Amino acid sequence: MWVMEIAYNGEHYHGWQYQPNLPTVQGTLTASLEKLLLQKVMISGCSRTDAGVHARQFVCSLDTERPIGIPMDRFCKAANHLLPDDIVILSVREADADFHPRFQVKYKEYRYEMRDGLCFDPFLRGRVWQIPYALDEEIMNAAGKCLEGTHDFSAFCCADTCEDRVRTIYSLNVFRQNDHVILSVCGNGFLYNMVRIITGTLVDVSTGRFAQQEVEKILLSKDRRLAGRTAPAQGLYLHSVVY
Repeated sequence: MWVMEIAYNGEHYHGWQYQPNLPTVQGTLTASLEKLLLQKVMISGCSRTDAGVHARQFVCSLDTERPIGIPMDRFCKAANHLLPDDIVILSVREADADFHPRFQVKYKEYRYEMRDGLCFDPFLRGRVWQIPYALDEEIMNAAGKCLEGTHDFSAFCCADTCEDRVRTIYSLNVFRQNDHVILSVCGNGFLYNMVRIITGTLVDVSTGRFAQQEVEKILLSKDRRLAGRTAPAQGLYLHSVVY
Protein backbone atom coordinates (compact mmCIF):
# COMPACT_ATOMS: atom_id res chain seq x y z
CA MET A 1 0.00 0.00 0.00
CA TRP A 2 1.11 3.52 -0.78
CA VAL A 3 0.05 6.66 1.06
CA MET A 4 -0.35 9.92 -0.83
CA GLU A 5 -0.51 13.45 0.49
CA ILE A 6 -2.50 15.66 -1.83
CA ALA A 7 -3.83 19.22 -1.94
CA TYR A 8 -6.83 20.50 -3.85
CA ASN A 9 -9.02 23.48 -4.58
CA GLY A 10 -12.53 22.14 -4.09
CA GLU A 11 -14.40 24.95 -5.84
CA HIS A 12 -15.45 22.85 -8.82
CA TYR A 13 -16.00 19.54 -7.01
CA HIS A 14 -18.94 18.03 -5.16
CA GLY A 15 -16.69 17.15 -2.24
CA TRP A 16 -14.11 14.41 -1.77
CA GLN A 17 -16.28 11.29 -1.86
CA TYR A 18 -17.18 9.62 -5.14
CA GLN A 19 -20.66 10.34 -6.48
CA PRO A 20 -21.95 8.92 -9.76
CA ASN A 21 -22.26 11.49 -12.57
CA LEU A 22 -20.79 14.29 -10.43
CA PRO A 23 -17.21 15.61 -10.33
CA THR A 24 -15.52 14.71 -7.04
CA VAL A 25 -11.91 14.74 -5.91
CA GLN A 26 -11.88 11.01 -5.21
CA GLY A 27 -13.47 10.22 -8.56
CA THR A 28 -11.08 12.46 -10.50
CA LEU A 29 -8.02 11.09 -8.69
CA THR A 30 -9.15 7.49 -9.25
CA ALA A 31 -9.76 8.00 -12.97
CA SER A 32 -6.38 9.67 -13.47
CA LEU A 33 -4.43 6.99 -11.60
CA GLU A 34 -6.22 4.15 -13.38
CA LYS A 35 -5.24 5.76 -16.68
CA LEU A 36 -1.63 6.04 -15.50
CA LEU A 37 -1.31 2.58 -13.95
CA LEU A 38 -3.53 0.67 -16.43
CA GLN A 39 -5.35 -1.16 -13.64
CA LYS A 40 -8.13 -0.67 -11.11
CA VAL A 41 -7.16 1.28 -8.00
CA MET A 42 -8.85 1.78 -4.64
CA ILE A 43 -8.36 5.11 -2.91
CA SER A 44 -9.49 5.84 0.67
CA GLY A 45 -9.35 9.31 2.21
CA CYS A 46 -8.75 10.78 5.64
CA SER A 47 -11.92 12.88 5.57
CA ARG A 48 -15.11 13.53 3.61
CA THR A 49 -14.83 17.19 2.73
CA ASP A 50 -18.03 18.74 1.36
CA ALA A 51 -18.73 20.44 -1.94
CA GLY A 52 -16.61 23.57 -2.36
CA VAL A 53 -14.27 22.78 0.56
CA HIS A 54 -10.50 22.83 0.00
CA ALA A 55 -7.55 20.86 1.41
CA ARG A 56 -3.94 21.88 1.90
CA GLN A 57 -2.95 18.48 3.28
CA PHE A 58 -5.20 15.51 2.58
CA VAL A 59 -3.98 11.97 3.19
CA CYS A 60 -5.25 9.02 1.20
CA SER A 61 -4.22 5.41 0.65
CA LEU A 62 -3.65 3.81 -2.74
CA ASP A 63 -4.29 0.07 -3.18
CA THR A 64 -3.78 -1.84 -6.44
CA GLU A 65 -4.29 -5.44 -7.52
CA ARG A 66 -0.90 -5.62 -9.19
CA PRO A 67 2.43 -3.96 -8.33
CA ILE A 68 2.76 -0.32 -9.32
CA GLY A 69 5.16 -0.30 -12.22
CA ILE A 70 6.44 3.25 -11.68
CA PRO A 71 9.32 4.07 -9.32
CA MET A 72 8.12 6.00 -6.30
CA ASP A 73 10.43 8.92 -7.02
CA ARG A 74 8.79 9.41 -10.44
CA PHE A 75 5.20 8.71 -9.45
CA CYS A 76 4.15 12.23 -8.40
CA LYS A 77 5.42 13.86 -11.58
CA ALA A 78 3.73 11.28 -13.78
CA ALA A 79 0.43 11.42 -11.90
CA ASN A 80 0.31 15.20 -11.68
CA HIS A 81 0.78 15.40 -15.44
CA LEU A 82 -2.61 13.67 -15.82
CA LEU A 83 -4.45 15.43 -13.02
CA PRO A 84 -6.27 18.75 -13.46
CA ASP A 85 -4.39 21.74 -12.07
CA ASP A 86 -6.69 22.07 -9.03
CA ILE A 87 -5.55 18.71 -7.61
CA VAL A 88 -1.89 17.92 -6.90
CA ILE A 89 -0.10 14.95 -5.33
CA LEU A 90 2.46 16.39 -2.93
CA SER A 91 4.22 13.20 -1.85
CA VAL A 92 3.93 9.43 -1.74
CA ARG A 93 5.32 6.84 0.64
CA GLU A 94 4.89 3.19 1.57
CA ALA A 95 2.65 2.19 4.48
CA ASP A 96 1.77 -0.95 6.40
CA ALA A 97 -1.02 -3.05 4.93
CA ASP A 98 -3.31 -2.27 7.89
CA PHE A 99 -2.94 1.51 7.61
CA HIS A 100 -6.22 3.41 7.32
CA PRO A 101 -6.04 7.14 6.53
CA ARG A 102 -9.24 7.98 8.39
CA PHE A 103 -9.42 5.72 11.43
CA GLN A 104 -5.80 6.17 12.55
CA VAL A 105 -5.82 9.97 12.61
CA LYS A 106 -4.80 11.51 15.95
CA TYR A 107 -6.17 14.93 15.08
CA LYS A 108 -7.01 17.20 12.18
CA GLU A 109 -6.73 20.94 11.86
CA TYR A 110 -9.34 22.79 9.87
CA ARG A 111 -9.01 26.46 9.04
CA TYR A 112 -11.81 28.76 8.01
CA GLU A 113 -10.66 31.90 6.21
CA MET A 114 -12.61 35.16 6.05
CA ARG A 115 -11.85 38.54 4.54
CA ASP A 116 -13.65 41.55 5.96
CA GLY A 117 -14.15 44.94 4.37
CA LEU A 118 -16.41 46.74 1.94
CA CYS A 119 -14.24 46.11 -1.12
CA PHE A 120 -14.30 42.47 -2.28
CA ASP A 121 -11.27 40.89 -3.94
CA PRO A 122 -12.38 39.13 -7.15
CA PHE A 123 -9.25 36.96 -7.15
CA LEU A 124 -10.32 35.38 -3.84
CA ARG A 125 -13.74 34.32 -5.11
CA GLY A 126 -14.35 30.71 -4.15
CA ARG A 127 -11.45 30.67 -1.69
CA VAL A 128 -12.55 32.79 1.29
CA TRP A 129 -15.78 34.09 2.82
CA GLN A 130 -15.78 37.79 1.95
CA ILE A 131 -17.74 39.72 4.60
CA PRO A 132 -18.70 43.37 3.91
CA TYR A 133 -18.16 44.63 7.47
CA ALA A 134 -15.43 44.62 10.09
CA LEU A 135 -14.97 41.52 12.23
CA ASP A 136 -13.75 41.61 15.82
CA GLU A 137 -11.41 38.64 15.94
CA GLU A 138 -10.64 39.13 19.64
CA ILE A 139 -14.30 38.78 20.65
CA MET A 140 -14.69 35.79 18.32
CA ASN A 141 -11.61 34.14 19.83
CA ALA A 142 -12.80 34.68 23.40
CA ALA A 143 -16.31 33.42 22.61
CA GLY A 144 -14.99 30.24 21.02
CA LYS A 145 -12.83 29.15 23.94
CA CYS A 146 -15.77 27.44 25.67
CA LEU A 147 -15.89 24.96 22.77
CA GLU A 148 -12.47 23.54 23.61
CA GLY A 149 -12.58 20.15 25.34
CA THR A 150 -14.89 17.15 24.98
CA HIS A 151 -18.55 18.02 24.40
CA ASP A 152 -21.74 16.96 22.69
CA PHE A 153 -21.72 19.22 19.62
CA SER A 154 -25.36 18.63 18.61
CA ALA A 155 -25.93 22.39 18.48
CA PHE A 156 -23.12 22.74 15.93
CA CYS A 157 -24.00 20.09 13.36
CA CYS A 158 -26.85 19.35 10.99
CA ALA A 159 -29.94 18.35 12.91
CA ASP A 160 -30.28 15.03 11.03
CA THR A 161 -26.73 13.86 11.82
CA CYS A 162 -27.05 10.22 12.93
CA GLU A 163 -23.58 9.52 14.32
CA ASP A 164 -22.36 10.03 17.89
CA ARG A 165 -22.09 13.79 18.39
CA VAL A 166 -19.41 13.83 21.08
CA ARG A 167 -16.12 15.22 19.85
CA THR A 168 -12.95 16.68 21.40
CA ILE A 169 -11.58 20.04 20.32
CA TYR A 170 -7.98 20.42 21.42
CA SER A 171 -7.65 24.07 20.43
CA LEU A 172 -9.75 26.79 18.81
CA ASN A 173 -8.20 30.13 17.90
CA VAL A 174 -9.34 33.11 15.86
CA PHE A 175 -6.67 35.51 14.68
CA ARG A 176 -6.00 38.12 12.01
CA GLN A 177 -3.46 38.01 9.21
CA ASN A 178 -3.57 41.36 7.42
CA ASP A 179 -7.11 41.65 6.04
CA HIS A 180 -7.93 37.99 6.67
CA VAL A 181 -9.55 36.62 9.82
CA ILE A 182 -8.76 32.93 10.33
CA LEU A 183 -10.43 30.40 12.59
CA SER A 184 -8.16 27.44 13.37
CA VAL A 185 -9.65 24.40 15.11
CA CYS A 186 -7.87 21.13 15.98
CA GLY A 187 -9.87 18.11 17.02
CA ASN A 188 -10.12 14.33 17.00
CA GLY A 189 -13.01 14.47 14.53
CA PHE A 190 -15.68 16.75 13.16
CA LEU A 191 -19.38 16.39 12.47
CA TYR A 192 -21.13 17.39 9.26
CA ASN A 193 -20.93 21.20 8.89
CA MET A 194 -19.51 21.50 12.43
CA VAL A 195 -16.68 23.93 11.62
CA ARG A 196 -18.90 25.99 9.33
CA ILE A 197 -21.62 26.35 11.99
CA ILE A 198 -19.06 27.25 14.66
CA THR A 199 -17.64 29.88 12.29
CA GLY A 200 -21.06 31.31 11.47
CA THR A 201 -21.96 31.49 15.14
CA LEU A 202 -18.75 33.32 16.05
CA VAL A 203 -19.32 35.77 13.19
CA ASP A 204 -22.78 36.36 14.67
CA VAL A 205 -21.10 37.11 18.00
CA SER A 206 -18.92 39.69 16.27
CA THR A 207 -21.95 41.37 14.71
CA GLY A 208 -23.80 41.48 18.04
CA ARG A 209 -26.49 38.93 17.24
CA PHE A 210 -25.22 36.83 20.15
CA ALA A 211 -23.46 37.94 23.29
CA GLN A 212 -20.09 36.32 23.93
CA GLN A 213 -21.38 34.26 26.87
CA GLU A 214 -24.26 32.85 24.84
CA VAL A 215 -22.00 30.46 22.93
CA GLU A 216 -21.63 28.20 25.96
CA LYS A 217 -25.41 28.23 26.47
CA ILE A 218 -25.88 27.23 22.82
CA LEU A 219 -23.39 24.38 23.27
CA LEU A 220 -25.15 23.08 26.37
CA SER A 221 -28.57 23.33 24.74
CA LYS A 222 -27.64 20.72 22.09
CA ASP A 223 -30.15 22.50 19.85
CA ARG A 224 -29.02 23.41 16.32
CA ARG A 225 -31.83 25.97 16.05
CA LEU A 226 -30.18 28.16 18.70
CA ALA A 227 -26.79 28.40 16.97
CA GLY A 228 -25.84 30.83 14.22
CA ARG A 229 -25.69 30.59 10.47
CA THR A 230 -23.75 27.98 8.52
CA ALA A 231 -20.75 29.71 6.94
CA PRO A 232 -20.38 29.06 3.19
CA ALA A 233 -18.17 26.21 2.04
CA GLN A 234 -15.58 28.22 0.13
CA GLY A 235 -13.70 29.47 3.18
CA LEU A 236 -13.06 26.04 4.70
CA TYR A 237 -9.73 24.20 4.40
CA LEU A 238 -8.51 20.91 5.76
CA HIS A 239 -5.17 22.37 6.81
CA SER A 240 -3.26 19.44 8.32
CA VAL A 241 -3.62 15.83 9.44
CA VAL A 242 -1.54 14.22 12.20
CA TYR A 243 -1.11 10.45 12.77
